[in-house]
Amino acid sequence: MSFLKAVNPATLGKPSGYNNGMQAPGNSAVLQVAGQVAWDAQHRIVSKDFVGQFDQALRNFLDVVRQAGGGPEHVAEMTIFITDKQAYNDSLRKLGEIWRAVMGKNFPAMACVVVAGLVEEGAMVEIKGTAYLP
Repeated sequence: MSFLKAVNPATLGKPSGYNNGMQAPGNSAVLQVAGQVAWDAQHRIVSKDFVGQFDQALRNFLDVVRQAGGGPEHVAEMTIFITDKQAYNDSLRKLGEIWRAVMGKNFPAMACVVVAGLVEEGAMVEIKGTAYLP
């Protein structure tokens, strides 16, 4: 799974659970994935639990990538918006387990941003990003 090349300057130290940059081959197609929340096909939020929402939002994100012909190894960048920093910090172990189950050992360039709220009522997590497809 080396479609994308990690870019981690030694001056920034070793990253853990992310990469500082991801470089795609010049012949790849760019896929921009819109913010995905934890809803089902009927646009109902599937869980009131932070961990459950993270799981579903991440799976929804990857469903878009797969529909376009990619996989976790093609995801170069993600921004994760959360409404509850404490819930995020308290759930890091479970979130790591979900990450490995869904994304494997693929760690894109990432940012996690705490926001006052999300547009979708009841949403606590929203994930957007970029994938480069072969």
